[in-house]
Amino acid sequence: MSSEKRPASQAAFGSSQIVKRQKSDANMANGSSTALTTGAGAGSQSRALTKATGRPSGLPAPVMELAGHTGEVFAARFDPTGQHIASGSMDRSILLWRATGDCENYGALSGHKGAVLDLHWARDSRAIFSASADTHLAAWDAETGQRLRRYVGHEEIVNCLDVAKRGEEILLSGSDDGYIGLWDARQKEAISFLETPFPVTALALSEAGNELYTGSIDNDVKVWDVRKRAPVYALLGHADTVTSLAVSPDGAQLLSHSFDAAVRTWDVRPFAPPDRALRTYDGVQMGLERNLCRACWDGEGKRIAAAGGDGAAVVWEAWSARLVSRLPGHRGAVNDVRFKPGDGSIGELRFNFFFFFPLLSSASFLLVVLHVCVLGTILSGAFSCPLLAFTFPWMQGVEI
Repeated sequence: MSSEKRPASQAAFGSSQIVKRQKSDANMANGSSTALTTGAGAGSQSRALTKATGRPSGLPAPVMELAGHTGEVFAARFDPTGQHIASGSMDRSILLWRATGDCENYGALSGHKGAVLDLHWARDSRAIFSASADTHLAAWDAETGQRLRRYVGHEEIVNCLDVAKRGEEILLSGSDDGYIGLWDARQKEAISFLETPFPVTALALSEAGNELYTGSIDNDVKVWDVRKRAPVYALLGHADTVTSLAVSPDGAQLLSHSFDAAVRTWDVRPFAPPDRALRTYDGVQMGLERNLCRACWDGEGKRIAAAGGDGAAVVWEAWSARLVSRLPGHRGAVNDVRFKPGDGSIGELRFNFFFFFPLLSSASFLLVVLHVCVLGTILSGAFSCPLLAFTFPWMQGVEI
């Protein structure tokens, strides 16, 4: 398929359909471009909720607050090693943070002319790929902070981005212009565009790279054959726009989140029964902001977390749909939530989970990192402070 696209129709996807707005220069004039990190260091104004030592994660406290962005935070991602964090914001910047110690900010990537709505690390952690409301994608050198290249081709806001997990580093992007872009990370121009009838709000690529899952404002999840570049079937059940898609670590299930406040899993194995719906996870609420709230799996596919528009994130047990914890505390919509990769140790029945809850707030707080140790049994406990209050049913008896 040619990489050429039809011109965007003025009547097709107008600004009346877009709920996200780029921040103007006037609105950003009063914001600071310098990131601030607050931790539990001696002599500093600590935002750590509880001081402690000897944590497997290397954090000084169960909850760490990172501040620096001057606008809403739309995306936050760990790198594959779990040692670094990248966050994208309405302030058009990407900030880089360490995931251990005081979680200090060590870099800022600037160059987008619109809000950074999604981002991913390269598999070797040396580059970062971002999608923006300025209609472009970009690749960044994570060590120098320089922009490596800009990917031009979309004609409306780029909502979502994914990176191939095997083989060549292929990028996939979904936009309000109704196209899915396929890009070779080494080239500025798209390999091709797949046309859809509606704005694309979520996408995910299978582990093998042969299937692509997309969500849109038509409420359906479509499954594409990448080689044929055509949809092969649809997953029906959501009653509103699909905001997030994520493939399970074993590749057998697809996780979806939607404005209908339902988090669902689907059987995407070959030759599965016609009714591929597996479970529905209740407990998350959507706010009035209509942001694209995301959901994710943990590294072993045992737990699911979803961001909510009511200022809270929710965690479930994946196989039973049992609600494990509801984590409130934010003053606005939670846009993204992530588990830290590579910290689990099956032999010791100990797992470290990190959740990222970007704030929708003018207070410029970037995100919150929560460190939880699970010692093989259902435990309970709580942490609280004037700013944040999170309850963890499994924390009783865990020394912090």
